[in-house]
Amino acid sequence: MKIFYGVQGTGNGHITRARVMAKALSEEGIEVDFLFTGRPADKYFDMEIFNDYQHREGLTFSVESGNVSYFKTALQAKPITFLQDVKNLDLEGYDLIISDFEPVTAWAAKRQNKPVLGIGHQYAFKYDVPRSGTDPLAEMFMKYFAPVTQGIGLHWYHFNQPILPPIIELSQATDNSEENRILVYLPFETPENIMHCLSQFSAYQFHVYSPTPFNSEHAHIIYHPLSRESFQQDLQLCSGIISNSGFELASEALQSGKKILAKPLHSQMEQISNASALEQLGYGTTMHDLEIETIAQWLNDSQRIKITYPNVAKIITRWIKQGMPEITQDFINEIWAEVDVIKL
Repeated sequence: MKIFYGVQGTGNGHITRARVMAKALSEEGIEVDFLFTGRPADKYFDMEIFNDYQHREGLTFSVESGNVSYFKTALQAKPITFLQDVKNLDLEGYDLIISDFEPVTAWAAKRQNKPVLGIGHQYAFKYDVPRSGTDPLAEMFMKYFAPVTQGIGLHWYHFNQPILPPIIELSQATDNSEENRILVYLPFETPENIMHCLSQFSAYQFHVYSPTPFNSEHAHIIYHPLSRESFQQDLQLCSGIISNSGFELASEALQSGKKILAKPLHSQMEQISNASALEQLGYGTTMHDLEIETIAQWLNDSQRIKITYPNVAKIITRWIKQGMPEITQDFINEIWAEVDVIKL
């Protein structure tokens, strides 16, 4: 079996999920060609598992100081390049096309009249799950950005909908977290704003991963360049994370039993909805802006949630090998029955 798999590379969450799927597919003897779009080719890192992956420019959003700028997004878009990439992507010879919210693959498959399977968090929004910050433009974006024939939506809870738990690397690590160690990943905020807020809390050690290099003036604020390996090490060592409300990192934090403080991107429906879901489920704390008072309260709150998820990547891979039979409610129920939520 041969699969073409398109992955949205604007943020690291889609890539993290694709790493887990790449491993599961390889273990089942399935050949996969990957395509990544959404960021410059030289900005990808730790991509060895994807072998000779392809890259296109694709489409992405422009973000400034935690706000999605639709005006700059429109200015920076290259529609002619995008249309050429869609036209030139040859999907002949593949048994299955998969898109993790990646538009070049999705639209190329549509143009070539090929069915495409969507796997990702965005496809959960087709169903009745927590939604906030929505508007007609956001709804249109979710529907047409990367259209698929069939979507498998992922979320932290089923909400009585036909969706699956997150696809994450299953952790076998024991709890060796350090109470005053905090992991910070706020790639869409300015380093100056981050340091200003964190400088107030010298009793804690903040490990800040940033795509923008900066020199920290504070001994308790430690800068790290983006690295999957060291990031995972700090995730296991920390007691909590401060991040934007992307789906994948929050999923990893919940699996590892880390407390979560999420700051959603303004004007980004998915992230605002994720923050709403975290609050609704009692899985995390959210803040609208980088708020010193909220950070202080969160740091003093020791309650954490640990969730054990099944190997969803393996479940989906075997379902694909079986010919993608109809997904029944019993199938969904069996998967969610394996999820275990513990308050620490």
